[in-house]
Amino acid sequence: MPMDSVARFLAALSPEARRTVDAEPREEQERLAAAWERELEADTELDTLDELSPPEAEAEAARRVLDHRDG
Repeated sequence: MPMDSVARFLAALSPEARRTVDAEPREEQERLAAAWERELEADTELDTLDELSPPEAEAEAARRVLDHRDG
């Protein structure tokens, strides 16, 4: 069974960020995961990185989502 988008998003985060997001309500986790999915789909730079290293592209998109949320 494939992981849902929240689980995939959490897996892409650093351990510290994962603990922070994991403490959020499920609704907020789902909102962040949806933003992460949009970031992965929309950014062409991530497409190139995804070809080289999918996990690194996912981690970069996750960092961007959290930066936007905190900024």
